[in-house]
Amino acid sequence: MIRYIARRSVQMFVLFIIFLTLTFLLLTALPGDTVKQRFATNPNIPPEAAQLAIERLGLDKPLWEQYTSYMWNFFRGDFGFSFLQYPRPVSDIILERLPRTLVLFLTVLVSYYILGFVAGKFIAWRRGRRGEHAITIGSVFLYTVFYPWFALMLIWFFAFYADVVPINKFLDPEEWVDAPFSSNHVFMVIFGVMLVGGIVALTLWILSRRVRDPALRKRTVWVGYGALAVVMLWFWYLSDFGSARRLYAGDILHHMILPVITITLISFAGIMLLTRSSMLETMREDFILTARAKGLAEKTVRDRHAARTALLPVTTSLVIAVATVIDGGIITETVYSWPGMGELLFTSVVGQDTNLAIAAFSFVGVMAMVGHLVVDILYMFLDPRIRVTGE
Repeated sequence: MIRYIARRSVQMFVLFIIFLTLTFLLLTALPGDTVKQRFATNPNIPPEAAQLAIERLGLDKPLWEQYTSYMWNFFRGDFGFSFLQYPRPVSDIILERLPRTLVLFLTVLVSYYILGFVAGKFIAWRRGRRGEHAITIGSVFLYTVFYPWFALMLIWFFAFYADVVPINKFLDPEEWVDAPFSSNHVFMVIFGVMLVGGIVALTLWILSRRVRDPALRKRTVWVGYGALAVVMLWFWYLSDFGSARRLYAGDILHHMILPVITITLISFAGIMLLTRSSMLETMREDFILTARAKGLAEKTVRDRHAARTALLPVTTSLVIAVATVIDGGIITETVYSWPGMGELLFTSVVGQDTNLAIAAFSFVGVMAMVGHLVVDILYMFLDPRIRVTGE
């Protein structure tokens, strides 16, 4: 096991070097040179100052020298300065945008994966009934609808006509006048609460699966989740730390409602259909027939035997989706004016801000490779038939 992880880590490092090199070459090969034009053609900057700025940015050096210098600085944790937001360091810009994307898209991810898996499990078990056709047709329609149009329709109805949610942005400026905390600080608090709550909820669910008695298992789950809800309420309403930030966290969560609903409706059908096809394939296996022959209850056969095996492709999709959630979504962040990593990637590539674009892409690449390694390890625990060796 350790040899396998070590071997995969070396492979991923080599792959990351190739990925970083190709990203650098592709971005520097883009036609035009916006950075030089900003300095060389700006009439307010003397030619001598423009030339000095270009030399300081290293843009007058040969490509191979720019590449080696960038790679050396990159692996020392120095991502350079943003060309478009000079003299802000790239790391500062990414740290500013990253919490906004993580909070929004991790919430979305959890929502549509839970909804998609539960719906897929039930329609596969009730195959051929009218409910299956209605759910499948409705979800496929949402899955194939033109996303920007659908998002704009929801904005028009819920934000403009019904006026129950904000139209766009991630906060209300009037609420944040004289705020003692920055928005990024509140985002990090929300992210921390979500992370701790998610880990505790997942641990409770895993532990409950070990309880054989169904009634006792259900009581254990409800008591555990109830205690978790009480702790959350205590944190936000009774603790000094949480109550001081509750108003601002509520404002951010209020702005998240419409993007979360929109993406969940669009995306849950993919997970539902993946779960359905995996469940139907699993239900034809001999061990399902054996479980029924033993006289196990249908709910037990469905949840403890069929659904567990059907979880394999869904887990693969989930881990890879978590790994790529860092890049956010360009369309979502554009439609809802949500200043996150997706918008940052788009503006940095269009503006040929090479340092910023490479750093943003590198985060996505690292998370994607780590996600694939996590999938390989999870497979061993989800399916005992899979064994990994260091060979």
